[in-house]
Amino acid sequence: MQPDEIKTLIEGHIPESNVEVSFEGSHLMVTVVSSAFEGLSRLKKQQLVYAALNDKIADGTLHAVQMQTLTPEEASR
Repeated sequence: MQPDEIKTLIEGHIPESNVEVSFEGSHLMVTVVSSAFEGLSRLKKQQLVYAALNDKIADGTLHAVQMQTLTPEEASR
C-alpha cells in the first residue's frame, strides 16, 4: 500500500483529521491529529486509527503499525 492510500483510509474514518504516513522498512509510522480525539484515552485514540486500518491488517497488507495520536492542542505544543 502507498502512504497516500493509508492517509485516505484514516482521514475517511476519522473526521477532521490531519494524517502523516511514512514507512521505515516494513514498519508503518502514522501520526494522526484530530479534534475527534478530545477527551479520549490513548487506547481509545489508537482504536479509532486501527478501526480505519483493520481490514488491511487482517488481510496482511499492513503490519507493524506504530502511531502517534494527538488532539490539535497536543500537536501545537
